[in-house]
Amino acid sequence: MNKKILIIEDEKKVRENIGTLLTEEGYAVLASKNGEEGVETAIKEIPDLIICDIMMPGLDGYGVLEKLLKHESTKSIPFIFLSAKVEREDLRKGMMIGADDYLFKPYKSEDLLKSIDTRLKRIQTLKGEFVLPQKAEPSGSLTNDDKIFINVSGKPNLIKIGEIVFIAAESQYTSLKLADGKSFLVRKSIAGWEKLLPVKNFLRIHRSTIANLDYLVKMEKSYNSSFLIYLKNVSEPFIISKRYSSKIRQITI
Repeated sequence: MNKKILIIEDEKKVRENIGTLLTEEGYAVLASKNGEEGVETAIKEIPDLIICDIMMPGLDGYGVLEKLLKHESTKSIPFIFLSAKVEREDLRKGMMIGADDYLFKPYKSEDLLKSIDTRLKRIQTLKGEFVLPQKAEPSGSLTNDDKIFINVSGKPNLIKIGEIVFIAAESQYTSLKLADGKSFLVRKSIAGWEKLLPVKNFLRIHRSTIANLDYLVKMEKSYNSSFLIYLKNVSEPFIISKRYSSKIRQITI
């Protein structure tokens, strides 16, 4: 089935041009001429991705995203802003609200298509909301036997801590890779995970990565006092940066 993309854009010519481009690329296209209509269409149709202008009469792009984030069925849909506004504060505002990307007008067709492709590939990883077990305090550590909930479009997924192979930062999200091959994206920082996970099993190996040492297959010395570690069922090795190499030395002693 073709991926469904919703375009929310008040300028008819721009809306039609994007629609033609996406149709030629094989996408199923939905279009709305203003923010309110776009919100209604998104809730009704549940597109795979949304492209939205920021400066529109009535409900602007920021308002559209804020409304969609309040709905269980639409809050996980990848969202790309299009805008002629190039101020850093505007970019920061969009990303802080929860946009997945931000393209400036005029943009190149290949840049838009690349952004769409990247976001759609990413949603093959389930995007969910992390729920801490009731017994766990925010400042306390979980154990390998503890379980957490990841809500994906309202459906709870129960995950055992010991089944997490590694956690990697991805923009404002973190990606959890599980032993069964599944992946989840959750809005939680690496630092937040580091405070919760059992220190005897999980090691911060990079500013953007935490690895579960129970899945460690082998470890090699690399350049500049760094190490490479290989995890079970993960094809590429991870580099342990120099900053965190002292921790791995304690394990190898």
